[in-house]
Amino acid sequence: MTADAFEGLTPDLGLDLVRTGELTVEGRLTAASNATLYCTVSDGARSAACVYKPVAGERPLWDFPDGTLAGREVSAYAVSEALGWSVVPPTVHRDGPFGEGMVQLWVHGDTTVDLVALSRETDNRDLRRMAVFDAVINNSDRKIGHLLPTPGGHLYGCDHGVSFAEEYKLRTVLWQWQGQALTEDALEALGRVRDGLRNPASALSVELERHLTGPEVYAVRSRVELLIHHRVHPYPAPDWPSVPWPPV
Repeated sequence: MTADAFEGLTPDLGLDLVRTGELTVEGRLTAASNATLYCTVSDGARSAACVYKPVAGERPLWDFPDGTLAGREVSAYAVSEALGWSVVPPTVHRDGPFGEGMVQLWVHGDTTVDLVALSRETDNRDLRRMAVFDAVINNSDRKIGHLLPTPGGHLYGCDHGVSFAEEYKLRTVLWQWQGQALTEDALEALGRVRDGLRNPASALSVELERHLTGPEVYAVRSRVELLIHHRVHPYPAPDWPSVPWPPV
């Protein structure tokens, strides 16, 4: 993985920096529904931009327990790493200027990419991986603006706080593969996640148990098992909106 998206840092170095560096708030992303702060994180020798979402700034939702969105973002990163796809930028749960929250390395995206056109592609490997990832975490808010293509060609995704519900709530702009056979690449990655979930000592299991409820972790296991068993991309739920609003 190249470091083009993280100001010259590799993902591993970026993860260490957001975990241990000092956070300085530079401003607020006012378009976000929850408190989302643009920060600089520094350890004296290195610095980078990051996003800090304090739990104290989370807006209550009717269908998710209060104060859990930051932990769900960190859980999404754990799933991304278990898949082996680096779908989510380095993300940690830590203390900050406004209390505990999620801190995620800022992705310097490729602003020349037409995100609407990108979201409609059918032969983009990374985009299709994103669709599989969303099915695993039960993402209920995959908007076009949550796609972060980098100058080096890699695709990241952000804003995974409303994920991991027990009930099937997949809501996404990436339905172009519904019902199609999963690729061998996807099945191999799903097998890695299944193995991690079966091992209570794995990094994936430890992280999910820390931030999700028992039934939510069980639901993750069930979704992975179903995907492997049926070997196809899922369909929209008949009684749940299939596309987030607004889609951008």
